[in-house]
Amino acid sequence: MATKRVPRQASAGERGLTAASRRGGRRLGVGFIGSGFNARFHIQAWTGVRDADVLGVWSPTRTHAEEACALARMLSVGDAKPYRSIGEMVADAAIDAIWLTGPNHARDENVHEIVEVLRAGKGELKGIACEKPLARTAKEAEHITKLIKSVHLPHGYLENQVFAPHVTQGKTIIWARGASLTGRPYLARAAEEHSGPHMPWFWQGNLQGGGVLNDMMCHSAELVRFLLTEPGKGRSSLKPVRVTGHIASLKWTLPEYVERLKQKMGDAVDYSKHPAEDFASAMIEFETKDGHRVLGEATTSWSYVGAGLRLSAELLGPEYSMTWNTLDSGLKLFFSREVKGAAGEDLVEKQNAETGLMPVVAEEPAAYGYEAEDRHFTRCFLAGEQPLLTWDDGVEVVKLLMAAYMSAEQGKTLDFPPPGLAEFVPAVAKGTWSP
Repeated sequence: MATKRVPRQASAGERGLTAASRRGGRRLGVGFIGSGFNARFHIQAWTGVRDADVLGVWSPTRTHAEEACALARMLSVGDAKPYRSIGEMVADAAIDAIWLTGPNHARDENVHEIVEVLRAGKGELKGIACEKPLARTAKEAEHITKLIKSVHLPHGYLENQVFAPHVTQGKTIIWARGASLTGRPYLARAAEEHSGPHMPWFWQGNLQGGGVLNDMMCHSAELVRFLLTEPGKGRSSLKPVRVTGHIASLKWTLPEYVERLKQKMGDAVDYSKHPAEDFASAMIEFETKDGHRVLGEATTSWSYVGAGLRLSAELLGPEYSMTWNTLDSGLKLFFSREVKGAAGEDLVEKQNAETGLMPVVAEEPAAYGYEAEDRHFTRCFLAGEQPLLTWDDGVEVVKLLMAAYMSAEQGKTLDFPPPGLAEFVPAVAKGTWSP
């Protein structure tokens, strides 16, 4: 039996503060659509959110919703209860905002159900936050965004890495000290790498919308843009003009690993018949308002084997640089070969080992940016404002991902946006891609 990550429990003092703050002042009642790995990261992050309570969870699997609710109650971040349907949760007066964290292939259906309830006047919301990627194609992303706008609902796109404390602090100092004296940064690199997703649907191109590019490059593509954008200026101050993409299957189409994947994820995940890429890279060329070109280099992988999940970034300018790597943690533990414990993820997400010298990422929800992200979205929705990132930004991220797929399939650099982007579906998603 695997050792599970043990979330920090709220202290008696924290529970008292939560109860007191609920009696006075405005608070946001939040309902989650989805109860999986991502939703649980957000719930754990809620220990750092002071103005909202997790009050509900809907999942197609009732027991999973009950488990997520139990986690919220154990952490004293809200008296959460499971709901029988999305409609029932949206209609409940206790629910002020929705965090949409379910699978990619359910996104369109979930949004339609939310909008139907609101249009019928059966519920009232202050905002909706959606996890990455916003959708599986540019067409789907634009469609659900149009739906949400039709009910005049503040909307936010959840991209945790631009809220990671090391990233935000590093960017602030680099721009204030380095860029102000020697010139703006001209190159940003970002990568997210691990050994593969937790659930079968992530591996299935027809459900997820692609492979690792669609699953994780949404992080890296937005992070390089964030780092290259001058503080106080909007995303529009950088215009993407050219995209070069590359995809490959480096590990999971090898015969031995095809069989391992089927054994772990089931026969529906058969990479000998319907593979998805496990490595992707994209070079995004941006144009600044004053006509300069700057570069964002994004890479992502399901074929990385290290201690666990590795998030990394670099920002380079004329006389300065910044480096971030989550596995360069301040805490390391060593276990000799005599320590033969169970496999688990109690040291780092996507953990690959339990012996030797291992990094520990303490308070992962805070380190990866979930905590600051959820605080920001909560405060924006309470104030009736749009968050730092909206669904419109999520649409553009999806368009960049689709352009990277188009470039990889055509084997050339493309001007952005390329012709045919609105109707494009990656070959990986159609099940016709051959590595």
